Amino acid sequence: MERYFTKQRHEDLRQRVREFAEREVRPRIPEMEASRGVAHDVSRLIAQQGWIGVTIDRAYGGMGAGHLAKTIIIEELARVSGAMGAMVQASQLGTAKIIHYGNDVQKTAWLPRIAAGDCLPTIATTEEESGGHVLGMTSTAVRDGDDYILNGHKVFVGNSHVGDVHGVIVRTGEGSKGLSAFLVEADRPGFSLAEQQPAMGLHGFSFGKMIFEDCRVPAANLLGREGQGLAVAYSSSVLYGRPNLTAVSLGIHQAVLEETTALCIERERYGAALGELNNIKIKLGRMKHRLMTARLAAYHAVHLMDQGQPCDAELMNAKYLNVESAIDSAGDAMEIHAASGLFTDRPVERYLRDAHHIYAPAGTSDIQLLRLGEVALGTAKGQWSERLADLVRTGPTDHLEEDLLEPAGV
Repeated sequence: MERYFTKQRHEDLRQRVREFAEREVRPRIPEMEASRGVAHDVSRLIAQQGWIGVTIDRAYGGMGAGHLAKTIIIEELARVSGAMGAMVQASQLGTAKIIHYGNDVQKTAWLPRIAAGDCLPTIATTEEESGGHVLGMTSTAVRDGDDYILNGHKVFVGNSHVGDVHGVIVRTGEGSKGLSAFLVEADRPGFSLAEQQPAMGLHGFSFGKMIFEDCRVPAANLLGREGQGLAVAYSSSVLYGRPNLTAVSLGIHQAVLEETTALCIERERYGAALGELNNIKIKLGRMKHRLMTARLAAYHAVHLMDQGQPCDAELMNAKYLNVESAIDSAGDAMEIHAASGLFTDRPVERYLRDAHHIYAPAGTSDIQLLRLGEVALGTAKGQWSERLADLVRTGPTDHLEEDLLEPAGV
């Protein structure tokens, strides 16, 4: 059924992803939850479906299906496993930087492998001391002949422990023009990973720490121009991070409603189904309302992206609304489940834990509101979505997007 901006091809894709997720991912969730480790095998299995290449041009072996299709893929995987939805969304971040800033050699070398599922990419920007303040990073790359030597660390890197090629933003000079992006292969000497630390949720997903100790990288691995790293980081976060994380929240939200509705039908109180109680109906109605509104915001934003229309504000709004709504609905679901929701034989406590993980990346809710406030005041610094359209039409330009660079927190 075509609705919410989707065509039949989108709904066919949804059905394929949903069937795969139910068949291949859901049975693995108990092991993922018990081990709290990195789900290497299922990550690779998902990549082999070709879905990481959903926005990669068909000329490079990708699907060329656009951002709404990407949202649906992530959403349907997250409906079953927030961790695997997060894995795919993080891979898309790593893909974006090559699509929009890679040269012909880099695109030819990496995009077909990503599209085929033979390579999982990442993007690594955040550092422990600077957090969301990208300009505060201290990791460096120093030119040495035909190479650069990287030193420093990155934290909270999505797909850190399953990634094959890492897009790393480091400092090559001073100020906003002093950041550059490099492609660093996972097996390159001088690169290592800290031990994966189990977190509250998203068990199976890796978002760990990378360490660079005199890591020698060829100058040919420079992504874009030297000094263009901030644009690489921000454009990937704004144009892929916000809608991708929106999609993860949306999938979790859908799962929350489905699980809670099922409980309300199957469980009896006072001689009738739990869902017959008016206070329960009101909570379910509120959850349904949130989900419908959140999906409209999510699909509308990426529909605009697919049309090449300015949509930075819509992306901010969608991320804010979906994260907050999913967390609120998961809280209501826990109240309806009461004590039974505290145990792992039902998934609602997992949904609540996973939903909280989507709050901070690509800007917290406060950051989204701050940026939307600037839009309202007319003081926003331009739109990355317009810049994306320019990149698609003409390729990377020879100037920095100084008017778009934001001071902190994306």
